[in-house]
Amino acid sequence: MSVAASARVETGFLDRVVNVAGKDYHYQVYVPMNFGSQKSWPVILFLHGSGERGSDGLLQTDVGLPHAIRQNSSRFPFVVVIPQCSQNITWGAPEMREQALAALDRSIKEFHGDRRRVYVTGLSMGGYGTWDFAVAEPHRFAALVPICSGVSAPNDWPELRVRLPADAKDADPYAEVARRIGKTPVWIFHGDADDAVPVEEARHMAAALKAAGADYKYTEYPGVGHNSWEKAYADLDLVLWLLSKSLSH
Repeated sequence: MSVAASARVETGFLDRVVNVAGKDYHYQVYVPMNFGSQKSWPVILFLHGSGERGSDGLLQTDVGLPHAIRQNSSRFPFVVVIPQCSQNITWGAPEMREQALAALDRSIKEFHGDRRRVYVTGLSMGGYGTWDFAVAEPHRFAALVPICSGVSAPNDWPELRVRLPADAKDADPYAEVARRIGKTPVWIFHGDADDAVPVEEARHMAAALKAAGADYKYTEYPGVGHNSWEKAYADLDLVLWLLSKSLSH
């Protein structure tokens, strides 16, 4: 085997494990087929929904962004980090955020990720997690893409709400989230027929971002239910929009 062949990086969906506080968490990383370490790569952190929770490190690749990549991988010139949330907990729990960010940091190091071009997106529970991560780490991400999610939790799942720090200054949670993420670009997607997370959640957040003078886009799909992620991740404009965003420092 030649030196070049032996040094070739494996691509596609790769199994990985990260240990946080003595516990192993399985996750996956998608590496584009044309990957090369001679350049820095934009990185997406993808947060799945409640139905993909577990510990096998695989179930979370069946829905949302990973599924869109499987459908047409050439459209996604990113390293994509795909952690898995444990059962009976949400992305807002500190230990879940810690393991996801540990997987992200390890993947950035392993696959020559560009720390100025790191994005976070999620659907449903993962969309709530997108807001949670952005509030907790306001200067880490170059753009946010929350899908079919919100800030205030449904009545039957109170722990899903976005966790605000103790020093929150605004009684309105939407305004407080908007204040904390500042000028980080956001693109919100939601279906107006969503029967799991009411579209009013997205509308309230869009209104708060507008009032705060934020850099945001809002797309509402008429007649689409909870699975608005299918249209969102199939939108080439979203890919181009992400690639145009980068941290200034």
